[in-house]
Amino acid sequence: MAITLPPGLTPSTPPDTTAQDGTAQNGLTVSRGAGRIMRTAVAAALAVWFVLPLVPLGLWVFADRWSYPVAMPQEWGFQNVGTALAQGAVPAFSRSLGLGLLVSAIATPLGVLAARSLAFHPSRWSTLVSALLFAPLALPAFVAVFGLNVLLVRLQIPAYAGVVLVLTAYALPYTVYVMRLAYAAHDIGFEEEACTLGATPGQVFFRVQLPLIAPALARAAFLAFLVGWSDYLVTLLIGGGSVVTTPLLVAAAASGTGNDGIVAVLSVAALAPPLGLLLALGLTGRRRGGRS
Repeated sequence: MAITLPPGLTPSTPPDTTAQDGTAQNGLTVSRGAGRIMRTAVAAALAVWFVLPLVPLGLWVFADRWSYPVAMPQEWGFQNVGTALAQGAVPAFSRSLGLGLLVSAIATPLGVLAARSLAFHPSRWSTLVSALLFAPLALPAFVAVFGLNVLLVRLQIPAYAGVVLVLTAYALPYTVYVMRLAYAAHDIGFEEEACTLGATPGQVFFRVQLPLIAPALARAAFLAFLVGWSDYLVTLLIGGGSVVTTPLLVAAAASGTGNDGIVAVLSVAALAPPLGLLLALGLTGRRRGGRS
């Protein structure tokens, strides 16, 4: 059936713009292009804001002599690297790495269990349990660590085990929080359906639950690793000076004068693992997002 329009009226068409390559663009395409440009500009600005303070560190690593007010080092070399290695940078790096991995390996599954219990099996004690789990973030760290140090010494717990125990307690709130957010958006119906189809508990966990919570699990493990890797106060007080990690070496070098190059080398070493893990998480997240 034909539709006759009154004289002077013509069907309206959306305004089109033609790009330089001859392709037609409507307002929505232009808006998306502007949004993409804005996001790229903001990301570039944030990257510059983050990287710019690290430039002096990178220069100090290879600066054998850099005197004020000269803008660039007068002499280049690896003297600072050699001095840092002589002061025990490699053993301290290994202890920090082992401490971070161990704290992450303990705190992450504990956070998963606690978060799942609070999310799917609430009880009248859930509020109290949540308060106890998040208490390490509310208590003054200095006072709490001093009190725990006395208790651990009386119990004759080894220094390294005490450091791991206390850092795990401090990492637990982060893992519980991340995993509780994940379980809040988790549909347990997938697991129930798998059980209905005859899957064993192990199959349900590894083939249904684990793939769904994997991104949150990676974030929780990363935060727990950061707690163990970057800690200074707990390692110093509970370890009693016997557990020398990279943050302790950085603080010791920074407390003196004329150690700018050594501090830079140790600081770069302290930044490398977290940045590497963060980059790996970002790349993994983009790859998963591209497949979905």
